[in-house]
Amino acid sequence: MTELAKLISELVSINSVNPDLAPGGAGEGRIADFIAAWGRARDLEVHVQEAGPDRPNVILIARGRSAVSTRSGGGASLMLNAHTDTVGVSGMDAPFEPVIRDNRLYGRGAYDMKSGLAACMLTVEAAKGLNLRGDVMLSAVVDEEYGSIGTEALLAEWARWQADAVLISEPTELDISIAHRGFVWLDIETFGVAAHGSRPRLGVDAIAKMGKVLVSLDAHDRAMRADPTHDLLGSGSLHASLISGGEEISMYPAHCKLQVERRTIPGETSASVEAEARDILAEIAASDPHFKAEAKATFARSPYHIAADHPLVDQLKRIAEARLENAVELVGSSWWMDSALFGDHGIPTVVLGPAGAGAHAKEEWVDLASVERCREIYTDLIADFCQ
Repeated sequence: MTELAKLISELVSINSVNPDLAPGGAGEGRIADFIAAWGRARDLEVHVQEAGPDRPNVILIARGRSAVSTRSGGGASLMLNAHTDTVGVSGMDAPFEPVIRDNRLYGRGAYDMKSGLAACMLTVEAAKGLNLRGDVMLSAVVDEEYGSIGTEALLAEWARWQADAVLISEPTELDISIAHRGFVWLDIETFGVAAHGSRPRLGVDAIAKMGKVLVSLDAHDRAMRADPTHDLLGSGSLHASLISGGEEISMYPAHCKLQVERRTIPGETSASVEAEARDILAEIAASDPHFKAEAKATFARSPYHIAADHPLVDQLKRIAEARLENAVELVGSSWWMDSALFGDHGIPTVVLGPAGAGAHAKEEWVDLASVERCREIYTDLIADFCQ
């Protein structure tokens, strides 16, 4: 077993299921202890940052010769980033007993994303022997799978780290992800008039009124997806997620609540999505004097995009193609990642990680050869970026 495969196996064997996703989940305490001890044993600078009760980030740092980083040339500092939490393990057999078969390593978190984490750890260790001017860091953060309190805590104290750029090791099949969608959660409420079912003249059915909203939202979703405007991400989308209303079968319901998720592309914001929903409701109300409704955004995460010709993208693409000896695609990712949080703070961020399958599925595996390529690319990048 290679050093890299051994380290991935050790990380996978630690239960770090996110407790906010799966009640009773072990959380990230044990894996944070492992990473911190690993870093101290290799004379790395180790910081443990509490993002929440027993939810610790670990930051490993290989200090460079230069105490001051610069964005304009040599001696810049780079932060590698990986999350330590995983989704739940329902339906899995032996999720924390890693197995290697046909150069694939199986187990919960193998693909998403303890393999990327292991490659980052070995890259920071390698930085000590490269005599770089700039700092090389790894932020092993909690809670990316749910609320991202780990990266939020990291950014709240960014003055402690001051990295010039970030590389996230989420799995990308060795492509470079430079964009991903965001999302907005909306509450839409329709209001009727409660009345006994035997007195229809007095009642206004809030659930029936919500039917008009559902029809309009479906039409809006289809129109959006038929007119893509982003070269990598296409269009936004929306779907109705949860609905509730009514009190008893013999009553006209006075209230109905719909929860909607609206996936967003760069240029779309929580405010613009909320305004879009209100316009839909206003259009319905214009043709129905008994229609009363409200829409409100309750939670949002930004989409992300870094320019394809950004120097960081060019640098990583050149290095990855030299190492892989083939073209590397610039891609957009449909799911949300912590890169948006870094982007919101103006920090250039790119995403490149290994190949595999089964993120959030019952069978999860990572291709070990691809993880080794990631480690090589990360090491080449820090040697170039932080020289």
